[in-house]
Amino acid sequence: MATSPVAPVLVQVVERALGAALPIRLRAWDGSEAGPAGGPVVVVRDRLALRRLLWNPDELGLARAYVSGELDVEGDLGEALGRFWALTREGALRKLSTRDKLSLVSVGIRLGLVGLRPKPPAEEARLSGRKHSRDRDQAAIAHHYDMSNAFYERILDPNMAYSCGYWTSDAPEYTVEDAQRDKLELVCVKLGLRPGTRMLDVGCGWGSLAIHAAKHHGARVTAITLSREQREFVLARIAAEGLAEQVEVRLQDYRELADEPFDAIGTLEMGEHVGAENYPLYAATLFRMLKPQGRLLLQQMSRGAVEQGGGSFIETYIAPDMNMRPVGQTVDMLEQAGLEVRDVEAFREHYVWTCQAWGKTLESRWDELVALAGETTARVWRLYMAGSALAFAENRVGVHQVLAVRPTVAGSAGMPRTRSELLASESV
Repeated sequence: MATSPVAPVLVQVVERALGAALPIRLRAWDGSEAGPAGGPVVVVRDRLALRRLLWNPDELGLARAYVSGELDVEGDLGEALGRFWALTREGALRKLSTRDKLSLVSVGIRLGLVGLRPKPPAEEARLSGRKHSRDRDQAAIAHHYDMSNAFYERILDPNMAYSCGYWTSDAPEYTVEDAQRDKLELVCVKLGLRPGTRMLDVGCGWGSLAIHAAKHHGARVTAITLSREQREFVLARIAAEGLAEQVEVRLQDYRELADEPFDAIGTLEMGEHVGAENYPLYAATLFRMLKPQGRLLLQQMSRGAVEQGGGSFIETYIAPDMNMRPVGQTVDMLEQAGLEVRDVEAFREHYVWTCQAWGKTLESRWDELVALAGETTARVWRLYMAGSALAFAENRVGVHQVLAVRPTVAGSAGMPRTRSELLASESV
């Protein structure tokens, strides 16, 4: 007896669950297809993909199916994600009635979808202990940043800058390396770095800011990170650049800082890892580590007041315990700590271009990255880049540079009179 094609049944089930027409074509494991023609095609390679969605009918269920290779997309992954996200944005999704749920379970049984919860991919973070304790923060950082320096070297630019670039040109020959160099220069200029300036780099990554500040502005930099892999990488870089006398790299938590105050502090996309409950302490530490009239440049992602985390995919696979908030709340906490915020600059679209550039590099080096880290990890990153670019493009996530100063007791900030004076370069 002939078996009915699976895809039309799946489309019917999905549309009943969504309460809206499926926005994309679907191909099932039996080769059958259904849904609108044109654009990307969602490929359900294995029943396990749908079983995951029965257990987790959300972003995490989709992510698990995708990174496991049970669910795939032929065509533009970002466009496919955008079509599904539009349903949520437009309020098309509805709450299922008990009758609908029973009907879906009946179809699931008929298609062999009902069963035990599938084991999550091994790449998921599994942390223990109190949230944002020092040990847990160390484990969260190690999960993402200690994965493989070689992997990051093949995705990032030669400066190893892993934060939003500053795209000052749309010329075809202008690359992510140029955008990252221009970002690093902008940070150093806003901080007013000069030869001999003592600068603290909190969450230094692979050393892009510390090395740029020392090499091009003559700063003397103390850089801290919780990642052992990053520290070893930065130490090798500063030795190769002949900057060992100018740059010190520590494996240190920001809560352990006890130095004399610095002239300037740079912290690029570190605050997202601090946690809402610890952010006042983080802000107070930044204030304490600055001399009077010292400047702070904080680059940080932001998100709406309702959802302040990174989302279930990001927090499960990329940055566990991540927290983002509206930029206004960050400004409030910095000022409550005693800092005076002098400038806020939005870079949201710049992160779209940055993620797209990283995504193109990922695709161009796909086989190499799979050989290094495995296909599941490579698929995590493919989803990460496509989803992040879309989130910034749709203004679900933002990113800002916040420039603040520690005024003197008498209130003097020591800042330039105009913004044009502030942005005048003083490179060596």
